[in-house]
Amino acid sequence: MIREMTIDDYEEVSNLWMTIRGFGIVKVDDSKEGVERFLKRNPSTSVVAIEDEKIVGSILCGHDGRRGHFYHVCVAEEYRRMGIGKSMVVEAMQALRKEKITRVSLNAFRDNDLGNAFWNTIGWTKREDFNHYEFTLNKENITAFNNQ
Repeated sequence: MIREMTIDDYEEVSNLWMTIRGFGIVKVDDSKEGVERFLKRNPSTSVVAIEDEKIVGSILCGHDGRRGHFYHVCVAEEYRRMGIGKSMVVEAMQALRKEKITRVSLNAFRDNDLGNAFWNTIGWTKREDFNHYEFTLNKENITAFNNQ
């Protein structure tokens, strides 16, 4: 079952993130307060997948009124290759369409072979025609990688 994510899901989703090898967790943005702020701004576009009465997948999905963006797309290892990831993607994209968003993007770490293969397999296009830049406004908001 795929449904909208709520802040009540935070602990279970956060625990799931910590099981994903190579996952980047950002100190401030991925805190409960950061996710709550994100969900308030984007109340109907983030999703979780439920199997065996537990959260086994999640997508943080939001938009700026023009373009949607996926963050932290993941499925628990033992539930992969069952169509859960693709079902979550479809659900989140339908939520974006309801809000009149016509394009969605995401970032995937270059060394995330499994994730990059997933996006290529389900028809997403890797763009080579632009550079992605960032400027950190809060030096406390650092990314830590799960190397389990």
